[in-house]
Amino acid sequence: MRALRWHGPKDLRLVDLVEGVLQPGEVRIRVAHCGICGSDLHEYVDGPHAIPVKCPHPISGRTAPLTLGHEFSGTVVESADPGVRVGARVTVEPEYRCGQCLHCRQGHYNRCLSMGFVGLMGDGAMAESVAVPSYMVHALPDEVRLDQAAALEPAAVALHSVRMSGLRAGDACVVFGMGPVGLLTVAMLRQCGAGEIVAVDVNASRLAIAGELGVTRLVDASQEDSASAVFASTGGRGADIAFEVAGTQRTLDASLASLRKGGEAVLVGLMGKAQIDVFDIVNREIRITSSVGYRDVYPTLIGWTAKGLVDPSVIVTRKVALDHAVKDGFDALLTDKSQVKVLVSPNGKDA
Repeated sequence: MRALRWHGPKDLRLVDLVEGVLQPGEVRIRVAHCGICGSDLHEYVDGPHAIPVKCPHPISGRTAPLTLGHEFSGTVVESADPGVRVGARVTVEPEYRCGQCLHCRQGHYNRCLSMGFVGLMGDGAMAESVAVPSYMVHALPDEVRLDQAAALEPAAVALHSVRMSGLRAGDACVVFGMGPVGLLTVAMLRQCGAGEIVAVDVNASRLAIAGELGVTRLVDASQEDSASAVFASTGGRGADIAFEVAGTQRTLDASLASLRKGGEAVLVGLMGKAQIDVFDIVNREIRITSSVGYRDVYPTLIGWTAKGLVDPSVIVTRKVALDHAVKDGFDALLTDKSQVKVLVSPNGKDA
């Protein structure tokens, strides 16, 4: 099979690999679509960040070079689990879990002490086929297309962050960063009953997509002060909840500044060290919540998608063949900000 392998920064190689023998409890999936995630881009530009290089991941047992790709869907072609049938159309929840640590036993498997992701800590789905533990697999109803299913992973990040928040019906919310997860956070907030929803970004095309998702106010932060815009949109009160999805100091500052007293900031975007004004946070009794990965959200998302309540594929702006994944996928996402989510289709006739 052909696979796109990470060997180092700016070193992705399309190679031929021999499919391994399935271990008990694994399934092999013929990949229909695999999204390029922001974490994949970080690894491509200046990794390794999450990719294990010297020490194997405790669950996957893998080190680089490895195959990227953790946002994917496809068809089961081989199964070493009697509970998963060959021919099933599936999406994959790509978090490794040990099942034994305290967090796994409590049901918080996204906090597993050995947590990791297929395609970052183990071989992923930018390949014609991929083998994964069967606990990751979710069967799809006929109403859910495979391209929609490939976008369920960033939708899961978005829905989990909303569930981690203290959202109540009618709450005024602001989302900073209209990348894939930010856009889908807007969609999840609308589905979960938020009131005012303000979308903030500096890219007009991404803000246009947010507008199609039913936001109350679009804010171009390169043209106006975002916190002032949020207060204006909420009658001077401020947002009840701010979702920081961009992962920059500037958007963190603006997220906190946009909140009412007693409001909540939900941190989703990944960044390193940042500064916060603790006096201001304490004085306004601001709550800070963080959200990582997801748990127990895929069944809900599959059901909503099947009923037409949400469409995760709204973020997809391009589909490319595996041969063109670097130039028309990775490089395009880095240079063309009108691109939001690029799907790689390793088996062309499935695209």
